[in-house]
Amino acid sequence: MVSLTSTDFMLPRQTAVYHGKVRDVYFLEGDLLAMVTTDRISAFDVILPKGIPFKGQILNGIANKFLDLTSDIVPNWKLLTPDPMVTIGLRCQGYPVEMIVRGYLCGSAWRAYKNGAREICGVRLPDGMQENQAFPAPVITPTTKAEIGEHDADISREEIIARGLVPADEYAQIEQYALSLFRRGQEIANKQGLILVDTKYEFGKHNGTIILMDEVHTPDSSRYFYLDEYEERFRQGMPQKQLSKEFVREWLMQNGFQGKAGQQVPPMTDDIVASITNRYIELYEHITGESFCCDNAQLTEQQLSQRIQTSIVEAIAKL
Repeated sequence: MVSLTSTDFMLPRQTAVYHGKVRDVYFLEGDLLAMVTTDRISAFDVILPKGIPFKGQILNGIANKFLDLTSDIVPNWKLLTPDPMVTIGLRCQGYPVEMIVRGYLCGSAWRAYKNGAREICGVRLPDGMQENQAFPAPVITPTTKAEIGEHDADISREEIIARGLVPADEYAQIEQYALSLFRRGQEIANKQGLILVDTKYEFGKHNGTIILMDEVHTPDSSRYFYLDEYEERFRQGMPQKQLSKEFVREWLMQNGFQGKAGQQVPPMTDDIVASITNRYIELYEHITGESFCCDNAQLTEQQLSQRIQTSIVEAIAKL
């Protein structure tokens, strides 16, 4: 299996390019961008040395499905998908915060709670909660959006507004959007036998309108539990079976890597790479309820570039 781990296009109307940990974003004239979801994989803020075949197609497919299923709640950036790994959409002025919505006490929130914290990002938490317990209602624990090489930092609603990161009226609107999106995500997940535990959303503005950006409800940005096992595991104090990218982090930690100075990424054998691909396919099928159909056409970089170029005219017509 072949993986696409880098692109270096020069597209018509291109003004700039950004190579992220997973996505390559090509900025175009006319407030357009072409986002290529590559097969790169990252963990602990480190890009791993080998790509994962079909991962880009899987993530892009899940994100596009949920962008379509939530477009009645809030407008989003997507215009069209000319290739399973590519989405062309609106270039927005992003807010410098990410909206983390949590339905359950787990992950970093649980670690802070276990150490005595009863307030996270300005949100008061009840006493006596247990790991993986549902909150009385979903909570929003925002973070700053980190610059390259930095880490996201927790921040409260009050501080966001006081620092002028987001105007108060616009922040109130993106809070409501985030909670509505999360409820929709939970409803869809429950139909697939899953629980949407937590996720992140990014918002921006385009021509004065608030727009949902980036990926939505993918295993790279969200955590899922299995619905049929949740109650019994919680009652017995057992770890929940998760549907997320956590299995990659667990494999790295078991092999002595957490992204710290001096640590080396363990060898990624063909068997390891294939196993990660298979897990991502499992994630896709559980989350979407559809069988994964891989695009077997292994396009060259030139062919993929041409496919994007052809679609730019169509994208302009949609503006």
